[in-house]
Amino acid sequence: MSGYWSGILAILAINVIFAYGIFVTAAAGQLNLGGAGSMAIGAYAAAMLGDHMGWSPALTIPAATLITALVGFAIAFPVLRTRGVYMVLATFAFAQVVTGIILTQPALGGAMGLVVVEYVDLPVLLMAAGGTVVFVFWLMATRFGLAMRALHDDELVSTLMGVPARGVQVASFAIGAGLAGLAGGLYAHHFSFVEAQYFSPLLSTYVLLFVLIGGTQTAWGPLVGATFFTLVPEMLRIGGSWRYVVFGAIIVAMMIVRPEGIVTRTLLARLRWRRADAR
Repeated sequence: MSGYWSGILAILAINVIFAYGIFVTAAAGQLNLGGAGSMAIGAYAAAMLGDHMGWSPALTIPAATLITALVGFAIAFPVLRTRGVYMVLATFAFAQVVTGIILTQPALGGAMGLVVVEYVDLPVLLMAAGGTVVFVFWLMATRFGLAMRALHDDELVSTLMGVPARGVQVASFAIGAGLAGLAGGLYAHHFSFVEAQYFSPLLSTYVLLFVLIGGTQTAWGPLVGATFFTLVPEMLRIGGSWRYVVFGAIIVAMMIVRPEGIVTRTLLARLRWRRADAR
């Protein structure tokens, strides 16, 4: 495999993990525009643990995931007191605060960034992405996942039926943050460098689009959305600068035709019925 396609697959694997981090929160009815902040925490935690503690990626990446999940758990309480657009703004502000802290701390490399010595190869990224997909599919099939789906569909009715809305949302926010931290840790060790400028508001917007375009109703959505947003722009490179226009037109058309996302429960039900009829 060429180095070019190895790089694309590495980005795809990281994007898939990152997208599932945002999906877990969205599946519980909460939009998170601060994913880049969680990814930055995971990336810098892995880099610092490897640099100062001398840990290998086998330790730094799980530790970075845990640290980011704990930070997500802590900020979930004030953030989830907001609703709608105010929650989106609160999560966006969280990401900006994280970036500001990184830029003003010389120990974190400031605007110059940090070099990460230990390297993680593509097979590790692919295995981590596959494990994340399996984990989220399993999670959505549990009672906790059913509670998340209920809150996504109608929070008021779910609460009246006995679903502990606040507990489920806090847990989903923490799990989502942990997955974003996992993506950050893998990014740091694969590309061997981290800088605050990479974890920009544009990154948060892109990953939220992965989830919204892919669909928030099923666990297939983030996988399809991340794959679409990662591979299609590369396939459109033949069109030069016009690829951005074409890609933007495709996104607008999809939002008009499929406002609930590419993959919905109705679509999956129809596919099952067709398979049953074919038998």
